[in-house]
Formats: sequence, structure tokens, C-alpha cells
Amino acid sequence: MQIYLARNNQQAGPYSLDQLNQMLSSQQVLLTDLVWHEGMSEWKTLGELTQGKLVYEPVGYSSFNHQINNQTEQSTFKIKVEQKTFELASFHSRALAKVIDLTLWLPMAAIPSFFFNESQYTELFKIQKQLQASQVASSEAVELQHQLMQLIPNEAWMSIFVYLILMLMLQAFLIAKSGQSIGKKTTKIKIVDAETHTAVNTIRAFWLRSALFIILNLLFMPFITIIDYAFFAFNKNRQTLHDKLAKTKVVKQ
Repeated sequence: MQIYLARNNQQAGPYSLDQLNQMLSSQQVLLTDLVWHEGMSEWKTLGELTQGKLVYEPVGYSSFNHQINNQTEQSTFKIKVEQKTFELASFHSRALAKVIDLTLWLPMAAIPSFFFNESQYTELFKIQKQLQASQVASSEAVELQHQLMQLIPNEAWMSIFVYLILMLMLQAFLIAKSGQSIGKKTTKIKIVDAETHTAVNTIRAFWLRSALFIILNLLFMPFITIIDYAFFAFNKNRQTLHDKLAKTKVVKQ
């Protein structure tokens, strides 16, 4: 495999796969450098191909099947390379994506109703009326909420748990694959590394950036949401607090 690299409109190569990986490990080559080899339709950043790793492992290629000449002559010449630009996602597109993602969690609230019998429905409406008449955060309201939780059958709790796990797995898979949740796919925006604009690993993109803040929002709503988007309004990269923490940003697809 002959691999060509480009940086600042300067092309170099060809290199073997082993040579490329050696230069990656020694940081002679950067993840922001452009790369092309046979089978690719266009130049791409190296980080996009390696998904942020310092090793390139093309699918279906093994360096042991090819004789490698470590003395490959390196030629450098000037060519015109079109650098890929990224436009930051707008507040409206990010807000719409968030609304779509949150809407997908609403069925969890409806799940218990499929398991109620007539007497449980009657008890549910009675508790709801009492909750509306009680003072917020009073001992009576707390007791009524406890009764409401006990009213939900175990089968309903199991179904809620299954739905929760399936949704988390689906969102984690989509974000790991393309940097897009369902909402972001709909609004045509995606998560990328703040520095290299390449794909972000699952720990940063999902668990640190998304799952952690879902929990924080549930515990400290609406304070976390306000702080989160205050960051968005006051920095040039339009990064929210969870973007800053995960070292990511959101761009148009």
C-alpha cells in the first residue's frame, strides 16, 4: 500500500503503512494532516481515518501480506489541496436536536399506564388530584409521591428499565459511529474533537458528554441547563459546558 500525505499544500510520499504508523507514534505526522491512498475517493484527515488513534489499521489490509521497502524514496512537491472546513452548528439546530432527543424519552412516562387495571386508574386519578391540591415539597406531597411510585406494578418498572437500556445503547451506538444522536442526525449536525475536527471516542462523546449530563440535569434541573448553555453564548467555538468538559464541539454535517 502506497500512502501519500499532505500538509500546507505540500504533498509527501509514498510511504508504507508501517512507516506511516512509525511517524504517527513519533508525532512526525499529525492527525490533522491529509492522507490519500488507493481505494479512497478523496483526501481525508488522518484523524478521521484512525478515529483519533495514533495508529492506522485499514480494514482488510495486513502489512505482513506485502513486502515493505523501508528505503522508499520520499518525494515532496507542491499541489493544490482543498482543506475541509467546518461550520459551527447554530443554537437553533442544537436546541431542536436536544428537543428531539428528549422527546424520545417521553414514552417512559407512558409505560405504567399500559399495566394499570381499572382500580389502579381510579387510585392514580385520586392521588393526582391530591398532589395538585398539596403544597410543593410539603410532607403531604412527598407521601403522595411515594404512594404513586408504589402504585406502579413491578412489570411496568421492568419495562421502563428495558426501554432505558435500549435507548442508551442506541444513542451510544449512533454517537460512536457518526458523532450524531437521533436528534443530531435529524438536524444534520455532529460532534467532533474540538482541536482536530475528527471523530470522538465513545467515553468522551457519550458517557462524559451526554450520559453524565443527563443525570446532572435530572438532579439539578434547571440550573445545570442554564449554566450549560451560558457557556455556549459566551465563547467563539459555541461550546456548552459538556462540550468543554469532553473537549468537543458541534459542527454542521
